[in-house]
Amino acid sequence: MQNKILIIDDDIGLCQLLKKCVEKEDIAAELAHTGADGLKLALQSNYHLIVLDVMLPEMDGFHILKKVRSVSAVPVLMLTAKTASTDKVNGLRSGADDYLTKPFDLEEFIARVLSLIRRYTTLNNSAKEETHQLSFQELTIHLDTRIVQVEERQVVLHPKEFDILCYLARNQGRILTKQQIYEEIWCEPYAYDDNNIMGYISKLRKQIEPDQNNPTYIQTVKGVGYRFSREV
Repeated sequence: MQNKILIIDDDIGLCQLLKKCVEKEDIAAELAHTGADGLKLALQSNYHLIVLDVMLPEMDGFHILKKVRSVSAVPVLMLTAKTASTDKVNGLRSGADDYLTKPFDLEEFIARVLSLIRRYTTLNNSAKEETHQLSFQELTIHLDTRIVQVEERQVVLHPKEFDILCYLARNQGRILTKQQIYEEIWCEPYAYDDNNIMGYISKLRKQIEPDQNNPTYIQTVKGVGYRFSREV
């Protein structure tokens, strides 16, 4: 699968230049030029890296970074025209993985991008190879046998229910939209908003939740999608 990054910067010319540079390395790039648009894309799509400018219209890069960090461990490379060391410190303390001050050398930019993506994908692949089960309080998901246990009770899930549960659990704490869930599980474009996923989530909750009306594991994020709780 091709690596994909998100570039959030209000300098349209710079964004186009960076996009061309990463595409030469066989990396796809999506662009956003305002803080609001950038945050929306960052929360709704899966990326291998986010390149994030500090000074943006509508909301600054630090605000976006904090929002992203609350739901995802995706690497973030911050860009700024400022030279003050406080910006670098604030970015790193807020969860940035690396930092470049404008103007910067394009070769250095590409080197940072490749390094961050390589580290991220290597860690993710290693975790997948080493993990055969996911455990959360009284819930255990056996990935190799596709068996799910709640306390000492084994529950029988429809194949799609199991796949949805695994996808949510592997992205613990991250908000996933209906579109993301559908395209990941059904492997086809999401054409419209129906009740299909809602139905599967409802059946899942009946099987695994101690209290369906106050879910412990699968939480609804109103108007956005679903999230596997960070607290379990």
